[in-house]
Amino acid sequence: FIWISISLLVLVGNCMSVSPRKKNEPPLVKGFIPWLGHALEFGKDAAKFLTRMKQKHGDIFTVRVCGHYITVLLDPNSYDAVLDDTASLDFSRYAQVLKQRIFNLRLPNHNPDTERAWMEQHFQGPSLARLSSRMHLHLQTLLREEERSCSPAEWRQDGLFSLCYSLLFRAGYLTLFGTEKSNNVTELAAVYKEFRKFDGLLTKLARSTLKQEEKRTASLSQERLWELLSPAWLSRGKGSESIDHGLNSSSWQQSYLRHLQREGVDTEMQRRAMLLQLWATQGNAGPAAFWLLGFLLTNPEAMRAVKEELRGLALQEDGSLQHHLLDTLEHHSTPVFDSVLSETLRLTAAALINREVIQNTTLRLASGQEYHLRQGDRVCLFPFLSPQMDPQIHHDPQTFQYDRFLNADGTEKKKFYKDGERLKYYTMPWGADKNMCVGRHFAVSGIKQFAFMVLSRLDLELCDPTATVPPVNPSRYGFGMLQPDGDLEVHYRLKTLH
Repeated sequence: FIWISISLLVLVGNCMSVSPRKKNEPPLVKGFIPWLGHALEFGKDAAKFLTRMKQKHGDIFTVRVCGHYITVLLDPNSYDAVLDDTASLDFSRYAQVLKQRIFNLRLPNHNPDTERAWMEQHFQGPSLARLSSRMHLHLQTLLREEERSCSPAEWRQDGLFSLCYSLLFRAGYLTLFGTEKSNNVTELAAVYKEFRKFDGLLTKLARSTLKQEEKRTASLSQERLWELLSPAWLSRGKGSESIDHGLNSSSWQQSYLRHLQREGVDTEMQRRAMLLQLWATQGNAGPAAFWLLGFLLTNPEAMRAVKEELRGLALQEDGSLQHHLLDTLEHHSTPVFDSVLSETLRLTAAALINREVIQNTTLRLASGQEYHLRQGDRVCLFPFLSPQMDPQIHHDPQTFQYDRFLNADGTEKKKFYKDGERLKYYTMPWGADKNMCVGRHFAVSGIKQFAFMVLSRLDLELCDPTATVPPVNPSRYGFGMLQPDGDLEVHYRLKTLH
């Protein structure tokens, strides 16, 4: 999941001086403030800071952040040298620090390989099909509730971010965590409200920069979410003696609890792990759908192209997608929508990929140049800057181009180049190779279903036809999908369903 890539979190400084630490080491950017280095700049806007460092020092450099030395690599052709080195570079130790800091979660016997195997079992093949089907059912149910509450001619106004996040979160929550209790409208609204409150403080939790009142709010939200997410039998503290009774169904949540108990996780940490998984599974789809629909609404040509593709699918299904949308999406290609989604993620997926250097090693770049890395330092990749926003790879990278990932014949474009060399990594919203997000297919399915349902069932328009998508909240760099600094006001009404 995307949470595996959150990183570089504690951050402060301003000016810089450059000096080598040792021969064959990347240039060191210390900052003038002893120990703190560049933490403030980094935490305030990592993309802006690292872009400036790249322009000054090239594709590899080391920055000092709160006493840590972090080597930043921004050459996508060299990423495999970091991702494939599991002997000298490790993520699990730093992941444990983040789990403790953000979720008050301690999993001392955690085995990343075992957990990944469990995730693959549930997010691939027949299990993925079942989850996608449940997601489809819950999305339909939530939209029908909207339909029953207003007439087709009645226009409603809302922020697009709020609309997308609310609907996708609730549908995803019911799909993975659904119980009889969670189907209660009041309970579902409470989970969503507390989650948004917690998510709003997450970056400060990660950086340990909460003010006193914020600490209290975060703690209360965590406690409330642990309570809301815990099955009744687990909340009663019955633990392992109730597992067979409590895990009779095929619920994703209950299967995950079974996995944790096999790992020897105690009851309290099982409760806390639920919040981690809630954020990991539900914290990115809503923002992704917001950006996608926002780009479509503010780019009429792109919207026309997607709607034309949607009409083509409807014609193949006797004029309606309402009852067979999931089957249609599984059996028919949607190259235009897929390109729009890829372009959306290129512009807004901004995870930092971190590794801890656990033994002295040499990093060999694609150019053949070698750099020494010290034990105890960290290495960071930021695919958002390169390849995703690299002007040598993507022309006019700051601009949304809905057909950027389409060939002239309408097929998916997979060939991108830099300095005349074809790239293996030209966009990396899900990570890479064996490090890729296990839940990506489920996430894409949910976003796609949601977008097509909204476009086929709602008349959706901007309140201000000249509005543009809001800027990103720069503090969210490093935490998966970016979130907007503000919202995009829309009004909508339900179309007549046939």
